[in-house]
Amino acid sequence: MSQLNDVQVGLLRMFDRPMSQEESLEVRRLLTRFYAEKARDAATKIAQERGYTAADYDSVLNRQQRS
Repeated sequence: MSQLNDVQVGLLRMFDRPMSQEESLEVRRLLTRFYAEKARDAATKIAQERGYTAADYDSVLNRQQRS
């Protein structure tokens, strides 16, 4: 198992206190949104670099439906 990085240690210290289930869920949602946005931005950048169009996406979707 690898060691924790500085961000992980910082988060552990920040949240080393009693927390309600609601607070815990809110923190998880915030982190999920943060990483979802990062993934979406990366996918958008790749699509733009490769010149993908709406027609390309439609073609892929139609191909998968036929399988």
